[in-house]
Amino acid sequence: MLSVPRTEDGMQWTQPLIDSGWMAWTFPVALFFYGVGALLVVFSILAIRFPETPRRGILGIQTTRGDRLFLTLLGSAFINLIWLYFFGAPLTGALVICLLYAALVFRWV
Repeated sequence: MLSVPRTEDGMQWTQPLIDSGWMAWTFPVALFFYGVGALLVVFSILAIRFPETPRRGILGIQTTRGDRLFLTLLGSAFINLIWLYFFGAPLTGALVICLLYAALVFRWV
């Protein structure tokens, strides 16, 4: 059985941060949303600093960096859901597939 990492005060890594809160705000969930927020900030700075013109990729539609980020996030959500359905946890394999998918989207879409 896998052990869950604990902090110095004995709190589990996946324990809710707010007791009896309306949502299970655990550290991994918060880390995910911080990551998405950081991506949005980075992509906003890139759009201001290095403006781009939309390009037509393999799908035949014009996309910008932000469009490709959206397609990557949406596709990754579906990849993770499909992985959970067929294989369950852990999602390490799904993470590898999502990273490959992201590279393909940003290269050819």
